Amino acid sequence: MQKTKKLTLTAIIAAITTVSSSFIYIPVGFAKIFPIQHFANVLSAVLLGPWYAVIQAFISSTLRNMLGTGSLFAYPGSMIGAFLAAILYSKTKRIGFAAIGEVVGTGIIGALATYPIATLLLGQEATLFGFIPAFMISSFTGAIMGYGLLKILVRNRALGGILHENSTNNRGI
Repeated sequence: MQKTKKLTLTAIIAAITTVSSSFIYIPVGFAKIFPIQHFANVLSAVLLGPWYAVIQAFISSTLRNMLGTGSLFAYPGSMIGAFLAAILYSKTKRIGFAAIGEVVGTGIIGALATYPIATLLLGQEATLFGFIPAFMISSFTGAIMGYGLLKILVRNRALGGILHENSTNNRGI
């Protein structure tokens, strides 16, 4: 896929994620759960590759924060999850591993990375493992949604050659 098409698809996914997050979220304590962000991370990871997935997560997090529908916790969770999902997919070419990467990256690693933001930057009391349940629920829900959509698109051959275009074997090297 050409860079222009990848940038355009990244922007579209980020825009849809930002708009839908104002409608679809679950408040848990002082954090908000956005399953649509995790859904978008899995789609970006599989369709666009690691760097575009991380850019999409960063843009979505930034826009949600600017619009007041997100929190600072969106950055580590979404970006780490998108990156791990894309790396696992690029190494295995299995959509299930992208979904697992999103859940582990956001639900565990991203949740742990959120702890310093809560305690040091925001001055809120938090436990090291306190964010894991909320992040796991959100990332699992979104990852299952992304996995399901991608499997349907693959089964119906709606993706054409896009799916394996981001592989390391197809870089013309």
